[in-house]
Amino acid sequence: MKESGEMYLETILIESKIHANVRAVDVAARLGVTRPSASRALSKLREEDCILVNESGYITFTPKGLEIAEKIYERHNVLTALLVRAGVDEETAASDACKIEHVISDKTFEAIKRSQKCRT
Repeated sequence: MKESGEMYLETILIESKIHANVRAVDVAARLGVTRPSASRALSKLREEDCILVNESGYITFTPKGLEIAEKIYERHNVLTALLVRAGVDEETAASDACKIEHVISDKTFEAIKRSQKCRT
């Protein structure tokens, strides 16, 4: 899956933690994109069997989509915390984590998580 798809899934997950129902307009607002751009991206996620959109426009995850969203969200949180502990300010850490979370290998990420558990 492309980085943009992962970003949309992560955004849907974050929005679902805040609001009971998530719609395309909510996702567009959080990502700072136009509604037509969000609609195109969400349509692609439907085609890839990652989300469902009901007749009221509410978005829910398929098992596949939820797994990807949770994976990216975990990476974002772990990497942000790691960077903050290394002395990076919160805003920069979150921004950099957002870039890293899409390219880091599973093997490397798991090693980072293990090393962080040893420190706590």
